[in-house]
Amino acid sequence: MSEVGSDRSISVVLADDNVIIREGVRAMLARERDLEIVGVAEDYDTLVAVADEAAPQVVVSDIRMPPAFQSEGIDACKEIRKRHPGTGVVILSQFDDPDYAIKLLSEGAAGYAYLLKDRIAEGDQLAQAIRAVASGGSSLDPSIVDAMLRPVTASTDGLSPDDEALLAMLAEGKPIKAIAAVRKTTAAAASNDVDRLFATLAEGASAGAAGAVRRLRVLHEAIVTREEQGESLSRLLPGGVAAKLLAEGRGVGETERLTVTVVMSDIRGYSTIAEHADPSRLAGQLNAHRSAMNRAIIDFHGTVMQYVGDAVMAVFGAPAPSAAHADDALEASMAMHEAQHAVNRGWEEEGLPVFDLGIGLSTGDVAAALLGSEERVEYSVVGDAVNLSQRLQQLAAPGQVVISEPTWELLSQRPTDAEHLAPELVKGRDTPVAPWRIGPL
Repeated sequence: MSEVGSDRSISVVLADDNVIIREGVRAMLARERDLEIVGVAEDYDTLVAVADEAAPQVVVSDIRMPPAFQSEGIDACKEIRKRHPGTGVVILSQFDDPDYAIKLLSEGAAGYAYLLKDRIAEGDQLAQAIRAVASGGSSLDPSIVDAMLRPVTASTDGLSPDDEALLAMLAEGKPIKAIAAVRKTTAAAASNDVDRLFATLAEGASAGAAGAVRRLRVLHEAIVTREEQGESLSRLLPGGVAAKLLAEGRGVGETERLTVTVVMSDIRGYSTIAEHADPSRLAGQLNAHRSAMNRAIIDFHGTVMQYVGDAVMAVFGAPAPSAAHADDALEASMAMHEAQHAVNRGWEEEGLPVFDLGIGLSTGDVAAALLGSEERVEYSVVGDAVNLSQRLQQLAAPGQVVISEPTWELLSQRPTDAEHLAPELVKGRDTPVAPWRIGPL
């Protein structure tokens, strides 16, 4: 049941009741030198048992398997995560139904991925997802994101474009007054339009029109589940982004210009820690670290943008503009150091290596957008402030925060113990920077 390769480091258990698919995926992953298949399974009971025996870092599973062919794969992976916290999960499915993704991600997205089977042969999407969840990251097929953002899809089943627009607003949960404002009419007129729309759908449903029945069912499901979908989507996209996209209906590639403060943190000496650490324990530490950083950032109105290896990137002032983005970013940076100190104390008691952080802050104009391709979509900010924050964190010793001059100028209260550094060139820039350094904290 086990295939061991000395040059591989991420252990994987693979589950699918279809032996052709299972062996095809096994052969695909065998080409990746850093992945090791340590077990296979074909149903719920076997998957849980194999995972208990092999203790893999990642489980790759189908959704529907024996005995009932419902959601055994997801249920088994949930059980495995209870028994072995930190195990990464990749669900392979032929269904682009967001309900399955919602079930999978009901307790958070960290360490979970949901991919469609008919697209895993494109590039190295599956291998990338395995690597991502092994270190606490997540991945979701863009078609699932699209389904969550657009719970009611347009069609031409007997409704006019005007009725289609009205149906979409109802599914979004817009109240009558909001609908009236969009349609530039009175609330009474909007209410009449809604009554007429439901009468049309009800008449079609009574006559047995499949389109009308389907629309009533979809509308009901959209209204009932929209909040749940929004919550799950918000676990996959940075804080506030899901709500903003749902409210504005913005598409991939549409940008907006914002002035923000970017925070970039990095673990000092991480490569040395990783060299000597057990990979599964290290993945658990990374997950705990990211969770602590996430809470500190969100507490001060920040948006966690991405995790890149041992680095954490956050932005303040996006997706919603904020006049206090520089102050919030500095407060969050100090809270990040404090949170990591608290986590370190627990690790010291367990005999685990501690993480020491260096943090950089930079303020400037950025373009914010939902960017990506068919393989992956993510909310991003692009601009010099992003690059500079990464360079500034390199100037920070453990426990320090290094702040750009524009950020310093925007602070309402400037730390009295800050040190103004001499101007110097940093990699990738033609203009010298003269930042301020605070700490160690």
